[in-house]
Amino acid sequence: MSEPGRDIAAILRDGAAIDRAFDLARLDVVRRPRQLGVPLVVWQDGRVTELSPWSVPLPEDDPATIDLS
Repeated sequence: MSEPGRDIAAILRDGAAIDRAFDLARLDVVRRPRQLGVPLVVWQDGRVTELSPWSVPLPEDDPATIDLS
């Protein structure tokens, strides 16, 4: 169920908001393996591959400043 007062169609039309959401998700996906000291597991070239999470660049935005509204 969506939050009252949020126009989902308008959010989907706003490409910048979608880009910010993907940046935030990518930040979370890479940060967790870094915290745990485990490889980042990805699908690459048709197979499962383990990467060092430190080899994957993070978005430059500080997550505290990413506005998803």
